[in-house]
Amino acid sequence: MKRPVLQVALDLTELTRALQIAKEAVRGGADWIEAGTPLIKSEGMQAVRTLKVQFPDHMIVADMKIADTGALEVEMAAKAGANIVCILADADDSVIAEAVRAARLYGVRLMADLINTPDPVPRAKQMESMGIDIIVAHVGIDQQMMGKSSIDLLAAITGEVTVPVAVAGGLDVVTAAQAVQHGAVMVIVGGAIVRSADVTGSTAAIRMSIDNPSLQPVQKGSLDDRIREIFSRVSSPNVSDAMHRKGAMEGIISICGNVKMVGRAVTVQTFAGDWAKPVEAIDLASPGDVIVINNDSITRVAPWGELATISCIKKGIAGVVIDGAVRDVEEIRKTKFPTFAKAIVPNAGEPKGFGEINAEIQCAGQVVNPGDWIIGDENGVVVVPKKRAYEIARRALEVRKNEERIREEIRRGSTLSQVAELIKWEKK
Repeated sequence: MKRPVLQVALDLTELTRALQIAKEAVRGGADWIEAGTPLIKSEGMQAVRTLKVQFPDHMIVADMKIADTGALEVEMAAKAGANIVCILADADDSVIAEAVRAARLYGVRLMADLINTPDPVPRAKQMESMGIDIIVAHVGIDQQMMGKSSIDLLAAITGEVTVPVAVAGGLDVVTAAQAVQHGAVMVIVGGAIVRSADVTGSTAAIRMSIDNPSLQPVQKGSLDDRIREIFSRVSSPNVSDAMHRKGAMEGIISICGNVKMVGRAVTVQTFAGDWAKPVEAIDLASPGDVIVINNDSITRVAPWGELATISCIKKGIAGVVIDGAVRDVEEIRKTKFPTFAKAIVPNAGEPKGFGEINAEIQCAGQVVNPGDWIIGDENGVVVVPKKRAYEIARRALEVRKNEERIREEIRRGSTLSQVAELIKWEKK
């Protein structure tokens, strides 16, 4: 192969949308077109047939993820027009053998997907010996969200087999180039293309990236840096959607309007407007942290005001959330410091020193522990448990990408109900 193959994975449930996205991806430089597993489950072999009719000069991949009845499913895909059929590498050897026989009979190639394979390197070697044509280093979506990488799996396999190795799983412009550098001859991209508002442009960017992999920058920074960067790119509704509509604080609004806040929680429990512990927490917080104060929803007195806000700004604190009231808002608004509270009152409390810092608290209906991630904007504030921060950040980014594509389709003249095919998918 003169250049790496770029395969676009149409992991959608609507055939009409998939066809339009495929056309735009081909214009951007996609070589192979994959009928993704969700599309096949939703539309059946009609999805493969239609893609073959629409793109007769392109290789059509049927991602069947065959686990049983190998010969039957290969035959179905082949007769529908697929050139390449995907089987699970962890399927039983008898299933693999039957699928290989059927592939030879119908003149198609078999691609073995290593997703969830316990021992991927020896299994890849077995796949080659059994007649599999292509090995796919693939980490599934849910595993990607937890930080596992298809590139690491690819690196372990490259050089261990002689058949072509493909890679799939959360690839973008940067990681697609890394895949080629690690020996992938086929790069399979889904979300970064199909969820883009500009499918052609995104495909072209990845096409250029894998054709010139050495030009891509090396990603640097800690995991916390990556989490913060992703959360800074998504909205609090994106994060809530990623958590299955959970995590949002109740009754908390942005005092300064259109501001964004992302950071780890420094928690404060105080009582009846006592502002001693909230102010002391500023000294304990690190730059980029968010101070989260539980004042038990008491709004007749404020444990926070202008002077505490100025102290935070000097310290580099990312923002403050108060389950209670704030005052001096005319001055706070001038600073645009991310301040979130339930109410505004002129009354200040007294610095008595009751309460705790960095203990588990309840704040506006959510449990918050020290180190949890806090994301706030004009929509409100969402709490993400620290153990799930990277996962939720990644999922929120996928939510945002999906919305971008839907927004573009609505801009072109569709409606939300038409894009989502609501009538088709209503619960029966």
